[in-house]
Parts: sequence; structure tokens; C-alpha cells
Amino acid sequence: MKYMLLIWNRPGFTEELTEQDRTALFGEVDEIMKELTETGELIDGQALANPAQTVTVRLVGGSPEVVDGPFMESKEQFAGYLTVDCDSPQRAAEIAARWPDVRFGGAMEVRPVMEQAGTEM
Repeated sequence: MKYMLLIWNRPGFTEELTEQDRTALFGEVDEIMKELTETGELIDGQALANPAQTVTVRLVGGSPEVVDGPFMESKEQFAGYLTVDCDSPQRAAEIAARWPDVRFGGAMEVRPVMEQAGTEM
């Protein structure tokens, strides 16, 4: 089954880390990505640009309107994702629990990816 692991963290938190801690964090990410590549579980993954570069489209007065920013009601922002193909939701959660952003106040949301038939709904 495919799972999307959505990475949520506080924008700019890495700039608050020491260079040593930042290097260690990115090293952990590299190790996880290498492991998932070697096991064949990694399908895709990308970091997202700073939320300041975001626009949001909403329906306002019956017409779509484009506004600056994500305007979320939380301190965390959607920062990136991994798509993995795992044997179980427990394995996907295990991968998410190892993601270093979680230790720094972030979160990983684990969601099954629907197949084209949509029978998972």
C-alpha cells in the first residue's frame, strides 16, 4: 500500500539550530532516504519552498481569488512529503516517527494514497 507522509514543521526552525545540529538533522534525513531507497519503499519525496512564497486560491463572492500566503491557523506549515510503498500502516508510521523534524516540534501526517478506483474511501 502507498502512503504519503506529510511533513509539518515550524518555518525557519533549522536556522535556529547550531551548524552541528543542522548538519546532524540533514544527515539523518539522508540516512532515512538512503535506507528507503535500498529497501525499495521510497517512491518520491520533496521539500517545499518557504511558505512566504505561497499563494492560496479561495472562492470569494463566487469567484476564485488568489491571495498571498498559506494563512493557516497553526504554527506548523506543510514543509514537504515522502511517498512510500509499505507493507502496513504501522511501517509507514514507523518511518514517520524517525523523521528528525518530529523531535524539533514538527509532525508527520501518515495518509494512505487512494488507488485510481478510489475503493479505499
